[in-house]
Amino acid sequence: MNTATPDPGVRATSREWWGLAVLALPTLLLSLDLSVLHLALPQLSADLGATMVQQLWIIDIYGFMIAGFLITMGSLGDRIGRRKLLLIGAVAFAIASVVAAFSTSPEMLIVTRALMGLAGATLMPSTLALISNMFQDPAQRGAAIGVWVSCFMGGMALGPLVGGTVLQFFWWGAVFLLALPVMALLLVAGPALLPEFRDTTSTKRLDLASVALSLATILPLVYGIKELAKGGWEPVPALAIVVGVVFGVAFVLRQRRLAEPLMDLRLFSNRSFSGALVIALLGAAIGGGTILVVNLYLQMVAGLSPLRAGLLMLPSGFAMVAAAMTAPAIARKVRPAYVIAGGFLVAAVGYLLLTQLDRAGGLALVVVGVILTSAGSGPQAALSTELVLRNTPPEKAGSAASMSETSGELGMALGVAALGSVATAVYGGVLSDNMPAGTPAEAAQSARESIVGAINAGEQLAGPVGAQLLEAARDAFTSGLHVVVAVSAALYVILAVVAVATLRHAPPSGAVEAPGQAEVPEPSVETAN
Repeated sequence: MNTATPDPGVRATSREWWGLAVLALPTLLLSLDLSVLHLALPQLSADLGATMVQQLWIIDIYGFMIAGFLITMGSLGDRIGRRKLLLIGAVAFAIASVVAAFSTSPEMLIVTRALMGLAGATLMPSTLALISNMFQDPAQRGAAIGVWVSCFMGGMALGPLVGGTVLQFFWWGAVFLLALPVMALLLVAGPALLPEFRDTTSTKRLDLASVALSLATILPLVYGIKELAKGGWEPVPALAIVVGVVFGVAFVLRQRRLAEPLMDLRLFSNRSFSGALVIALLGAAIGGGTILVVNLYLQMVAGLSPLRAGLLMLPSGFAMVAAAMTAPAIARKVRPAYVIAGGFLVAAVGYLLLTQLDRAGGLALVVVGVILTSAGSGPQAALSTELVLRNTPPEKAGSAASMSETSGELGMALGVAALGSVATAVYGGVLSDNMPAGTPAEAAQSARESIVGAINAGEQLAGPVGAQLLEAARDAFTSGLHVVVAVSAALYVILAVVAVATLRHAPPSGAVEAPGQAEVPEPSVETAN
């Protein structure tokens, strides 16, 4: 077993590149699983008799568990071995997927989805941390991280398309069985192609109190933010956020006292590390919030089916992949801050284009606008991850990878909550001002709550009132979309300035002699020899 610090002068060989291909597949699968189930939900709900609340938990519990356990599993991989944890997670994910496919009740499926999320949390930081060990040359590492980010983003874009294709020919459980060949390949090829790496100076023991505090921080935060995004202001989700913040403070205080913390807070003293995490969180927040509103526009205003809307968004996924793959090559010569900032400005132009949409549709404008926003956010996704790992000691790569991924998860949830609330507020206000005369009070109340409620109410009303309500609701939602994308454009311009201000000192990757040499804080443990 190789537990030594990798030699920064060694360039990757064909073995490492084949190993990257092996790591790319589970990364693609894990992100695909975040979105693939949405199309299968109607079928499985009918078969299992799932209530609306159970349907929400079937969808959400997977992401909750991944977000909650990322930090713990990243630190555990540093201690026991990243390849070992990866292979254990692959076995667990495969078993949980099979059980999920043949679930006989909603409760059984919720539990198995939770187990899939727990297993997924072992896989995600392990794949990224192993890449940092396998690719020590800065240019090669940047390219490898670009591939990893592309697979993660590509999986989310492909999820609706893959789900729709599978459901055309098989029953709903087949979407879970997609994991089996991927995990089988990982288990067969992983031991031969992937190196083992762990921190030999660690005691290998996790501080269980820190694990409990991290879960008590992340899970209530993610739950509260997502619930507020779905249903607006409610006391229970708001209380969950407060609870998460309180436990978060306790978690930070405990980490400061421990000799071997679950999260080494001294990493944040590095400007590139902390700046990259902030950029990743805010970038994910803007992108996650706006894409939700755009998808609703395509289905509720333009009248597209979920599958057709997914197909229409597919070019944007390819644009993000292309940008994420290209950005590391540019960053070899240009400082990452300027590459990221340039991408944000391109994305801002895309959002400004979307302000020209109207109720009549304009699908070509949607495609062009979203392609620009996706291409503009690709450099941030790849380079912020690379900066986090570049400025992390090798023995802390798993923990750092989990922080990077957690920031993305929280950013997405925050963006959906914040920008979704903006869209809802504008929609409700505009619709109230333009509510058709003669609309029954109950229908008007339902319409003001959401565009979905307005469409249901409008279809049930006979005569011109129903048609006028539908027209007014679609106009109101389009107004909400305009505000959201205009705000997003402004935020991306501000974020471009923030990226330059916080990351301008980070050199191009071609000027970095070894990972972690620029501004790396003193590690909490000695580097293994």
